[in-house]
Amino acid sequence: MTTRRDFIRQATLLGAGLSMSPFFINATPGSVGANDKIRVGLIGCNGMGFSDLQAFLRNPEVECIALSDIDEGVLNKRAADTEKITGKKVKNLYKDWRKLIDNKDIDVVIVGTPDHWHCLQMVAACQAGKDVYCEKPLGNSIEECNIMVRAAEKYNRVVQVGQWQRSDPHWQDAMAFVHSGQLGKIRTVRVFSYQGWCPSIPVKPDEAVPAGVDYDMWLGPAPQRPFNRNRFHFTFRWFWDYAGGLMTDWGVHLLDYALYGMNVTAPNSIMASGGKFGYPDDACETPDLLQTIYTFDDFTVMWDHAIGIDDGAYGRNHGLGFVGENGTLVVDRGGWEVIPEKVNGKA
Repeated sequence: MTTRRDFIRQATLLGAGLSMSPFFINATPGSVGANDKIRVGLIGCNGMGFSDLQAFLRNPEVECIALSDIDEGVLNKRAADTEKITGKKVKNLYKDWRKLIDNKDIDVVIVGTPDHWHCLQMVAACQAGKDVYCEKPLGNSIEECNIMVRAAEKYNRVVQVGQWQRSDPHWQDAMAFVHSGQLGKIRTVRVFSYQGWCPSIPVKPDEAVPAGVDYDMWLGPAPQRPFNRNRFHFTFRWFWDYAGGLMTDWGVHLLDYALYGMNVTAPNSIMASGGKFGYPDDACETPDLLQTIYTFDDFTVMWDHAIGIDDGAYGRNHGLGFVGENGTLVVDRGGWEVIPEKVNGKA
């Protein structure tokens, strides 16, 4: 079973996904010539974007030739980190991501920026004839996602979304069991994410933009607001201008498997209830507790999340439970199990 620490440290899931992607060929160290290199540029270097790049660089056919970030300190640090990994200096460093898109030597663009930038940058990369690896969630609205799909089709580009779980063998094995029918009729899928590591975000005053940061570029299509550290870097995800909170952070991974397991795409109806119940006076805008019911033709999917609490269903803080008449399959990032259904004391 894969632990969360191994998941991040080894990046095995992304590596498996990339080995199956049309971006890459099978190669062994030393077998790739200079003309066969796939040249990658990264937009947004401070988090999952750099984790994605590290996983790309485990493939010997990949070379990073450009980095872009609006924070000069982050940009310089990641340039040094990349040189340490590869032994080569990154040729091109940009604070303006559009210059990276304009670089004709780049084959693949990794979009690792906050969610509100994904659509514009992915579409621009496709228009420029580049393939794209875009961090999740793909877009910030259904229409943004539709635009991105149309762009990939119009410009005939290869696009992959940063959902590493799709490449993890134990998730694939769990889905094969669900699809086998051994659970019997599945009446509901419980999907949950209770994240105790996500604390309350205390209110902080606005302040001057830090030196070396192009804040106007960071805001991009989002509304103009004074600089506030709560809205910057990792914690941007708790504000509606840029993201959708825990639902779009963890839900994109887990609800994906609910749809995949049940072989469906969209529900007939959605009903949601929640709010800022745990931390009503902190800085976050998105709900710290939320339940959502998606109704399909003959089953439901139930989403349940909370921050600052670790006690989810089945003794786990995240995962899915496919509740069938013969048993319930429970899966998370640590593995999966089947809990037999008992009727009248008999399994």
